[in-house]
Amino acid sequence: MGRSRAVLVAACSLLIAVACPAVAGAADGPGPVCDHQPTGYEQPPTGAVAVDPAVDGDLAAKTAAHPPGTTFWLRPGTHTLGNDEYGQVAPKDGDVYLGAPGAVVDGRGVNRAAFTQRARNVELRGLTIRRFVALQDQGVVNHDSGDGWLIENTTIEDNAGAGLMAGAGQVVRHSCLRNNGQYGLNAYQAGDGITGLVLEGNEITGNNTGDWEAKVPGCGCSGGAKFWAVNGADIRGNWVHGNHGAGLWADTNNNDFLVEDNLFEANDAEALFYETSYNLVLRGNTFRRNTLVQGRAFATRGDNFPAATVYVSESGGEPRVPARTSAIDISGNTFEDNWAGITLWENADRFCNSPANTSTGYCTKTADKASCTAGRIEKPPAYDDCRWKTQRVEVHGNTFRFDAGRVGCTSLCGRMALLSNYGTFPDWSPYKGTVIEEAITFDQANRWHGNSYAGPWTFVVHDASRTVDAASWRAAPYSQDECSSFGGGSAGC
Repeated sequence: MGRSRAVLVAACSLLIAVACPAVAGAADGPGPVCDHQPTGYEQPPTGAVAVDPAVDGDLAAKTAAHPPGTTFWLRPGTHTLGNDEYGQVAPKDGDVYLGAPGAVVDGRGVNRAAFTQRARNVELRGLTIRRFVALQDQGVVNHDSGDGWLIENTTIEDNAGAGLMAGAGQVVRHSCLRNNGQYGLNAYQAGDGITGLVLEGNEITGNNTGDWEAKVPGCGCSGGAKFWAVNGADIRGNWVHGNHGAGLWADTNNNDFLVEDNLFEANDAEALFYETSYNLVLRGNTFRRNTLVQGRAFATRGDNFPAATVYVSESGGEPRVPARTSAIDISGNTFEDNWAGITLWENADRFCNSPANTSTGYCTKTADKASCTAGRIEKPPAYDDCRWKTQRVEVHGNTFRFDAGRVGCTSLCGRMALLSNYGTFPDWSPYKGTVIEEAITFDQANRWHGNSYAGPWTFVVHDASRTVDAASWRAAPYSQDECSSFGGGSAGC
């Protein structure tokens, strides 16, 4: 029994009066959740407070009137929260919200958020929550990132902003995060305190309907799910598809992620973007037809940067940052007709205190920020520790299949990449020139081996101007993909 599954069983056992419906888990495999929720809570559990959809604001009023740990049962129908943009529900610690079949909480394009404040251990099951108008980077459910929330068998759809925020110990299972304006999930908490996050058996689809990257160019503020400074996340058995941007995007000082047994399908940009972060296990996932929109856009404008299905950017294994691994281990995955494969990239100009660091105010987990300054950064240990390094990445035992005809591309596709840029900025940078290009290519223990390839793959290595074929990729000086197969057969020496 997985850790998150055990948590849920324990949660149900504590609610003796609450009839917990059958729980679908990752063992069932990724698949439809939206419009396929189980039917449960047709009758109120003993002791539950019934909420009447005919009374506007009844849910908020009854929550305020009852003590912590109350179970609320929402009758079938559409529940509303008043005509004020700040109409909302403020749960207390341990409150439980159960939706009867057909129970909908509707913001009607008026209310900003549905469930707010910092109560702990709140549970939502069997609800549909829609049409709230959260602001940029804010969320509708768990708006203030309370800890210990359980979101199960719940649909959060057609909202502005993020459908759901996250706190420490949050579990999201068998839920539908669909067609939200910015994110399905924004895993950010003020103070960077999110630990032990679990996403299991969900469908995350169609998010970023607001096309935020076009609205605010360079904002890095869109995707199916975004993670910021999360320490410990288990992401398993989810179907992440059709998002208008990245599927999952971990951005800035995330650590200790396990991403396994998910299906990533037809996301416009990267299926998984792991940026300025640490220590990842990515295994047993299937990636199909991702990055086609972004890849074609790059090719159309003649941009030769290797758009990726899995993009590892200034991220690597770091033994000094505690986690279940000290590497980025990418193994046992299947890639089928995506625009490209895996890109390992490190921006030579991006480091702690550099103006090129878009994670403003953040430093690496291994450096004293005060040491990453002119006159000090040139010396050890600052020279090594002030960079988010793409290092200790193992890509092994994966299957990469690519058919250019099925993908519909003629250039700048079907590529794997290991590269950096020529360092130029700022003027006090010790990483100018080819320093980082050489380091990521030869000195930082980044290694492909034992993979199986089918199709016309090419390899971008050292810098964006250098593309080589499989034979050159495997030969000195790069010496990559030892024991790999390039004819579609099984890998092995």
